Amino acid sequence: MPETKIKKNEDFNEWYNEIVELAELCDKRYPIKGMNVWRPYGWKLMNHVDRLIRDEMEKTSHHEVYFPLLIPESLFKKEEEHIEGFGSEVYWITHAGENELEERWLLRPTSETAMYPVFSLWIRSHADLPLKTFQIVNTFRYETKQTRAFIRVREIHFFEAHTCHEDFKDAEKQIEEDKAIANRLFKRLCLPFIFSKRPDWDKFAGAFYTISIDVLMPSWRTLQLGSIHQYRDNFSKPYGISYETEDGKHTYVHQTTYGMSERILGALVGIHSDNKGLVIPPAVAPTQVIIIPVIFKGKEEKVLELCDMICKKLMDEDVRVVADKRDITPGSKYYDWELKGVPLRVEIGPKDIEKKQIVLVRRDTGKKKAVSQESAVKTIKEELVTISKNLCDNAKKFLDENMHRVHSIEEAKDKKGIVELPWCKSEDCALEIENILDGNTIGEPIEDVECKDYSCPLCGKTAETWMRYAKTY
Repeated sequence: MPETKIKKNEDFNEWYNEIVELAELCDKRYPIKGMNVWRPYGWKLMNHVDRLIRDEMEKTSHHEVYFPLLIPESLFKKEEEHIEGFGSEVYWITHAGENELEERWLLRPTSETAMYPVFSLWIRSHADLPLKTFQIVNTFRYETKQTRAFIRVREIHFFEAHTCHEDFKDAEKQIEEDKAIANRLFKRLCLPFIFSKRPDWDKFAGAFYTISIDVLMPSWRTLQLGSIHQYRDNFSKPYGISYETEDGKHTYVHQTTYGMSERILGALVGIHSDNKGLVIPPAVAPTQVIIIPVIFKGKEEKVLELCDMICKKLMDEDVRVVADKRDITPGSKYYDWELKGVPLRVEIGPKDIEKKQIVLVRRDTGKKKAVSQESAVKTIKEELVTISKNLCDNAKKFLDENMHRVHSIEEAKDKKGIVELPWCKSEDCALEIENILDGNTIGEPIEDVECKDYSCPLCGKTAETWMRYAKTY
């Protein structure tokens, strides 16, 4: 089978660009840099990811909303840290037709400042809490760095959940629920990740604290797929989101948000795929099984009948399946569907009819095996589960092998991937180590990890926790 011109292990970034283009996920030729056109296959894939997210939101009693794209400048400016954090990234609208607007509008970079004035109208008493909402929308940020499809763009396909609670304790329960959602979702996507508590100087603008969700790409750079934010009452005070308690007092709500973006697609492409094209986890593959008839003259009818029968049985089991009956060679079909990353291929020819079997070919390993026609559907469903497990295991192995807990800067310099060093909690020390390692601070582990027996490798003070460093996208 033909392979990519650029090999994944030789130049990951260029290989990634080539795969995205060959697999027709998006078209980068739109005349505004970083605003790409979703092509049908890429949009199907993104929709399947969105479906998994919606399923999780429904299971956890979140309600979907859809807020306007435009935000008045006066609302945006109500939370000082927020405008300071996003001010340089927003797109401003100053005119409607030929008329200059009395007040500038902006395209949402995220939706706190659009949603929270309305939340203040929806919430009146403790009976209105908790309020749990989410939306899947486009957000816009003026990205000045080099753009890369799905990873660094200016128009972002974005999921955001916004919740309001009676107090900090209840908001903390929401944070725990969000972490559980992430664990379930990314397991289905076969994307092992780490939670890290971002340092105060790099948390979300206006948040009390931020937890990031990061994966490790094969370039040994981390990619932040999402984040969970605890706001306390930092937003509810400026936006007037308060409620009447059971004893008649008025108090401000505590809030959380949970955001993820199309970077999930970037991770799916980068972590699982190979030099033949995409490798897509079965949970989100637009086509999970492709059936290829291997036709010989005079024996077409029986082969096509069996293809149709297997196809119908799989459809009845809610498997996303296609029988490819195009008048081209089987080899051309194999190439097309391998490039698209379909998890499992079924080959059926005249010899298989005679032997009452079909042949299964896995996209992740390339392994072939013959199975009886009678057990075909059951075996195919089992194989899809096995493929998911294999993709998870391989990605987890790569993450585990490239996470290094070391005690000196010299040790850290020799490591690729994510390194953890003892940290004294000084911002100056962390930023200086960032410079030395030519990387970025990722954050602290969210679990309690003993570190008191070690010293900060820069200043020599007793360490209080670990800090993670890595090159990032």
